[in-house]
Amino acid sequence: MEAVLDDLAGNWPLYAAIPVVAALIGYVTKRVAIEMMFRPLEFVGVRGTVLGWQGVVPRHGGRMAATAADLLTRNVLDVSDVIARIDPARLTREIEQPLLRAVDEIAREVLAEQHPRLWERLPPMAQDLLVKHVQAGSPRLVGQVMAELRDNIDDLLDVRQLSVQRLTRDKALLVKLIRETSRPELAFIARSGIYFGFFLGIVQSIVWALTKNPLVMPIFGACIGLFTDWLAIKLIFVPRDPIRLPGGFLWQGKFQRRRAEVAREYGEMIANELLTVDNLLDAILRGPKSDRLVAMVRRLVADTVDEQVSSARPLVRATIGQPRLDAIKDAAARRALDRLPGTLAPARGYLARAMDVATVVEQRMMRMTSVEYEGLLRPAFRQDEWKLVAVGGVIGFVVGELQVLLMLH
Repeated sequence: MEAVLDDLAGNWPLYAAIPVVAALIGYVTKRVAIEMMFRPLEFVGVRGTVLGWQGVVPRHGGRMAATAADLLTRNVLDVSDVIARIDPARLTREIEQPLLRAVDEIAREVLAEQHPRLWERLPPMAQDLLVKHVQAGSPRLVGQVMAELRDNIDDLLDVRQLSVQRLTRDKALLVKLIRETSRPELAFIARSGIYFGFFLGIVQSIVWALTKNPLVMPIFGACIGLFTDWLAIKLIFVPRDPIRLPGGFLWQGKFQRRRAEVAREYGEMIANELLTVDNLLDAILRGPKSDRLVAMVRRLVADTVDEQVSSARPLVRATIGQPRLDAIKDAAARRALDRLPGTLAPARGYLARAMDVATVVEQRMMRMTSVEYEGLLRPAFRQDEWKLVAVGGVIGFVVGELQVLLMLH
């Protein structure tokens, strides 16, 4: 023991450095593991071999996007509730001028295209009166469309498909969704490496002083990397529900404790990056269920045209004919859908405020069970968690071996 004490006194700077280096190992292994989760977005290295790496999240983008979309559509957001928040009367006022212009252009184009001789023979005043007659029915048409959307949105919009497609196509958005949601947890993982590493480094220095075994440093380094990575990840999620410890302290996983903050940030990100007005409109118009929207609009436009010509139906049939009248309805429906994004453009601000996706998501997240809530972030770690822990162990082993070289020389 006397020899050990003499060694400690003679080489105290080296022994004092061991906990510091161990803390550095803990921190570096955490930072590397965190960055390896998200970077690089695309594979870098030799394809088909182990010589290369792609971030865990972007590499499994499709699976993680599907998991996030399932959680979003199953537990977080009911899109029919969002659509129901839109007031058709307010929407009509917001788009009044572009709506009237669109109806004017559609009516003139369709009639001139489908029955040019009849349209050309009408004097300008008669043409204007006919167009204004059609315009008079447009607010009611807007109300009918909104009612149909509210009642049948699941048949017209596939939110899961929209979410998966958007997150899979945009890997940076998927990474941002997970990274921004878990930023404090990731910082905690990195900091924990310092604390855990320093404590284990003290044990490491004592064992080295007693044994002088060259295997002590690399083995302890590997253990520091492995254990601290594993423990830090566990402390993020466990325990799910608060446990009261002696002294009145509450112990709960860090991610679970931050639910209110995460719900607010997650809701804002979903509203601003994923389920925006433009993305929802594009999914309705061009998504896998868009044919149902076309059929719905065609039916509503046809009903509106029939109402407008009801008083003169015999004359219309005699002068235009039923086949051409059907063609007019189809052409009007197609043009209405083509102009829909431009017509709705002035109402984007109102639609975003009315739907208030961020608040809807936040409120639903606050009502989730702890297991459902954990599912927001846990899938990002679970699939390749062992790889991240293993990387920590390898880096710790290498640094420990370098410590041996330093101690022996």
